[in-house]
Amino acid sequence: MSKKVAYITGGTKGIGFGIAKILTENGIAVAISGRNENEVKKASEALSLEDAPALGIVSNVRNAKDEEHAVAEILNQFGRLDYVIANAGMGIFKPVDQLSSGEWSDMIDTNLTGCFHTLKASVEELKKSEGYYITISSLAGTNFFEKGAGYNASKFGVVGFTQAVMLDLRKYNIKVSTIMPGSVSTFFNGHVPTEADEWKIQPEDIGELVLDIIKMNPRTLPSKIEVRPSQPGK
Repeated sequence: MSKKVAYITGGTKGIGFGIAKILTENGIAVAISGRNENEVKKASEALSLEDAPALGIVSNVRNAKDEEHAVAEILNQFGRLDYVIANAGMGIFKPVDQLSSGEWSDMIDTNLTGCFHTLKASVEELKKSEGYYITISSLAGTNFFEKGAGYNASKFGVVGFTQAVMLDLRKYNIKVSTIMPGSVSTFFNGHVPTEADEWKIQPEDIGELVLDIIKMNPRTLPSKIEVRPSQPGK
């Protein structure tokens, strides 16, 4: 695995950063992307090891050209691409009659269309490496809830998209999975993690799960994975 290369979108904090951290610690070269240049620089520096610098790329997954540029930078730096984790996401939680068209589009374009842009930019390289494409969806991709119309729609879409992609790409020996976490201790939606969040899944836990998936014998494909805290919060 020391010669493998991973690309994680939305990798500056939260789940994306947790995944990048675990992969880096296990010898995988890592590229992360985000929209904010300062956050990208800070996160890539934090992830870099003395003999394994992480690559930070400014990219907005809503823009197909940004993702094409990101993959080109990865190839220029590392020469290959083996694992793509489409993690970038956002959430706005309002009753549907109060949800604006712009807020709806922000979620669909980032959470769902962003996964498509990331895959389209990387799929030819994944064919070459017979690699792995993983989307980070949510338990909200199978469980609907009040004030979640836009977010539910985007995450239900990610699950359906990923499962169809799995069927399209397996003939190229590309493996495709979606991970659907429940409560995770992250900065999502403006939340700042505290000790009160210790009962939740931690970002590094999702990183360990990604590592387990890509290390699994290639004859076996965990195509859709639900993961939740062992015990509910109090």
